Amino acid sequence: MSEPTAAEPPEGATDRPTRGALARFLDLVERLGNLLPHPVTLFALLALGVVLGSGLFAWLGWSVADPRPLGAAGRSADGTIAVVSLLSGAGLRRIVENLVTNFTGFVPLGTVLVAMLGVGVAEKSGLLTAAIRALVLRAPSNLITVAVVLAGVLSNTASEMGYVVLIPLAAVIFHGLGRHPLAGMAAAFAGVSGGYSANLLIGTVDPLLAGITQEAARLIDPEYTVHPAVNWYFMMISTLLIAALGTLVTTRIVEPKLGTYDSSFAVNQVAEQRTMEPVTSEEKRGLRWALLATLAVALLVLVAIVPEGGVLRNPKTGGVLDSSLLRGMVTFIFVFFLVPGVTYGVVTRTIRSDRDVIDGMASSMSSLGLYIVLVFFAAQFVAFFQWTNLGAILAVEGADLLRAIGLTGPLVFVPFILMCCVVNLALGSASAQWAITAPIFVPMLMLLGYSPEVVQAAYRIGDSTTNIVTPMMSYFGLIVAFVARYDRRVGIGTIISMMLPYSVVFILGWTALFYLWVFAFGLPVGPAAPTYYTP
Repeated sequence: MSEPTAAEPPEGATDRPTRGALARFLDLVERLGNLLPHPVTLFALLALGVVLGSGLFAWLGWSVADPRPLGAAGRSADGTIAVVSLLSGAGLRRIVENLVTNFTGFVPLGTVLVAMLGVGVAEKSGLLTAAIRALVLRAPSNLITVAVVLAGVLSNTASEMGYVVLIPLAAVIFHGLGRHPLAGMAAAFAGVSGGYSANLLIGTVDPLLAGITQEAARLIDPEYTVHPAVNWYFMMISTLLIAALGTLVTTRIVEPKLGTYDSSFAVNQVAEQRTMEPVTSEEKRGLRWALLATLAVALLVLVAIVPEGGVLRNPKTGGVLDSSLLRGMVTFIFVFFLVPGVTYGVVTRTIRSDRDVIDGMASSMSSLGLYIVLVFFAAQFVAFFQWTNLGAILAVEGADLLRAIGLTGPLVFVPFILMCCVVNLALGSASAQWAITAPIFVPMLMLLGYSPEVVQAAYRIGDSTTNIVTPMMSYFGLIVAFVARYDRRVGIGTIISMMLPYSVVFILGWTALFYLWVFAFGLPVGPAAPTYYTP
């Protein structure tokens, strides 16, 4: 992506500080990132590399001592883990026979598809757009910044809605209040993308990451399960943190740096003077009924889980933490979007028949075409990695290295989070990045005594905080286009300099919260989510 040609600044104006250095750094990141193939191609090459590498390393006899105790499931008789070649006759037969089941049995595929069916109906009906507008417009003027950031974080529940709807609307809101529109856009972008993993609700990203984490954890423990809500507690408190930090950076750093807005550089000055449409009386009525529908569904769930002997409790133990409520979290995500979405649509007449509901579901599925293609190759890579034992061997070797240098305590998560931040600069897809790194780092940190749930929570910090400073993020080009409408001089380097303070503050603040929450206070990152793992 090349930087747009900038017009000459007015006489007496000065360039923004450090813009040149940031632009050069961005050029380097962009060039390096462009060397990477498409994520689909990347997974196909990785899968092929695992097949070829397994033949080589099996021939070399690479093996490690099995750290699992005697009698553990999957432990070999001789107590070693050796590379299994997929270039052998047995290996090639296994590939041919399991290519389809690797894909259909890949946990993230089904969970995301089911969750998005409900989200698609809520988007089709207009419920999500109206809810975001109501949240932002009802906020007092002195709380508008925190409302924009918070709305950005919450919009992640509905996939790309925050990018497409909230970010341009935030610019309109700030402009209408006499504030710099780019500051509003930056605040919304920080919430939507910089706080991507945080949320008060369980969103579509939760089952996606949980499925990949479970597949990685089973390299060490074949029976290990990870449900979608394992990071819920930590992500809820993270939402409040991101809203507070995003507001602080906007009002104390970004807005003063931008200064007074000069509308003479807007692409279309007349068009940019419009204000965001308020929520209509019909939409308000729809939101009220949608809220009642949500409360009704929540009441039914409580009736099924709170009383002793509730149908959603574990029928053997009577417990809640190991109940159908957590194991079937994707079902509840589907229902909690579907029922309010249909209710809102019926009240506002955006849904007039079952065909509209089906169209909403179909629309959400059609938007996942690329994801499904990516999952096919990612599933093959993960399966091959498991069959060959390369993931387990790398985990054991990496854990031994960390023990050798004495980096086995909680501080091990600092380089892990920073590594995720750096990788995210070049590989912006959360699922693609985690599918590559999870099979190595989840088992490695499990062998050091940390649970997959905690490792996933740490990963989500690194995956989110650098989204806003990399052009490799899939919506970065859209952000450039939005910004250029208000100031045609602005290029990529300016956007990076505007968003960099958010990224730095989010990394420091979110990492500090992680250590306080998990290790200082000893709190779980989610329901039924242990902090430590005992092999």
